[in-house]
Amino acid sequence: MTTPRFLSVGVDTVAPELGAPAPDRLISGDPKFRTWNVEEQDGGLYAGTWEATPGKWRIEYDEWEFCHILSGVSVIAEDGGKARTVKAGDSFVLRPGFKGSWEVLETTRKEYVIKL
Repeated sequence: MTTPRFLSVGVDTVAPELGAPAPDRLISGDPKFRTWNVEEQDGGLYAGTWEATPGKWRIEYDEWEFCHILSGVSVIAEDGGKARTVKAGDSFVLRPGFKGSWEVLETTRKEYVIKL
């Protein structure tokens, strides 16, 4: 069987992985994650959908990530920089070396592409 060349990204294509921030990164609340990773390639390429419930935690990016917010409201604050509120329809890239915090104000769902 050959690998399909067209791949739909959505929550109905794979079962979600459940998660949460590492305890040493948690700032406030009790956020929970669901991740529907629909693509994983050798060399560190990932794509799918991610969702988080309200809470705040520290983030540190070693990877490059494109994000498109589907629903909800979050605040992403860079250490030594400004805080940005992201909501449905917003797209952005987080580059390697980004450090700061992610705060989910309203359960947030995003589509992502990650390159290690």
